[in-house]
Amino acid sequence: MSFNFLKKMPTPEEIKEELPLSAEAREVKKKRDREIADIITGADDRFLAIIGPCSADNEDAVLEYIERLSRVADKIKDAVLVVPRIYTNKPRTTGEGYKGIASQPDPMEKPDMIAGLKAMRHMHIRAISEFGMSAADEMLYPENWVYVNDLLSYVAIGARSVEDQHHRLTVSGFDVASGMKNPTSGDFSVMLNSVYAAQHPHHFTFAGYEVETSGNPLAHTILRGAVSKHGNTTQNYHYEDLIRLLSMYNDMDVVNPAAIIDANHSNSGKQFKQQIRIVHEVMHNRHFSSDIHSLVKGVMIESYLVEGNQKISDHTTYGQSITDACLGWEDTERLLYEMAEQA
Repeated sequence: MSFNFLKKMPTPEEIKEELPLSAEAREVKKKRDREIADIITGADDRFLAIIGPCSADNEDAVLEYIERLSRVADKIKDAVLVVPRIYTNKPRTTGEGYKGIASQPDPMEKPDMIAGLKAMRHMHIRAISEFGMSAADEMLYPENWVYVNDLLSYVAIGARSVEDQHHRLTVSGFDVASGMKNPTSGDFSVMLNSVYAAQHPHHFTFAGYEVETSGNPLAHTILRGAVSKHGNTTQNYHYEDLIRLLSMYNDMDVVNPAAIIDANHSNSGKQFKQQIRIVHEVMHNRHFSSDIHSLVKGVMIESYLVEGNQKISDHTTYGQSITDACLGWEDTERLLYEMAEQA
């Protein structure tokens, strides 16, 4: 047979019992969920900064980053709500390469899915309990939701997953803000159809159950740029792109039209320093147009302790990405303060 069943995975209940979230931490997450929801719906005019490493590959380095981030977040909280990226699953275009701490707790060792689930929960719990920062993560595998639904305050659905029906239906059952990225082709209609699907109720099978969902009114778009048929990157964060997105939103039967701008990936052509310029253009367009100000709720930035990236080895630089290149801390701190001044 094609599958070699290695070992049975623990249930979500077993994992949560082994690694529980305290009552105090649950209240922190509940408050942050509400704050993010209010920004998406327009009840709160603050700006969202969803920021952090491309991949949360090392707990100590990620938590040091979040400790620094929390100090800046407290100073700019009246203008900007900071949500750390703790991305524990990484999509791989060819299926090869490091797939994230949830699959491979030690990048130098073989995959271990059970240890990965525990490492994923442990890192998220520490971020909430020690620094009051519930985080964002990409839901690469929809059924992972039941292992982390008590931890995440923001969920992203990636460019390669957004066309998948199972992802769309699963998001309709989430109770937190959920961003649907445009596909790698850049097609806005695909992205908006996924928002429509996620905002409406559905009946399907999930995690071994027949389920019904009520729809997620906090589902919204993330613009991450595109790749042409010739392999060239194209951007979609400019003024004209945002006006076009708003016009298309207005033709859809959805609520809370909102967009997050992903400043890296195809928008930057993976030139990580370009994220700084892109964020400033986004802030300028929000000031220039009241419609864009209402539509664009935040930005997504890839950032870590040390700028750039590196290959996986037994002598990696602490706090530097082993996947996509990221901004370093000095640029990150400066950019967050500049965003707060312009928000």
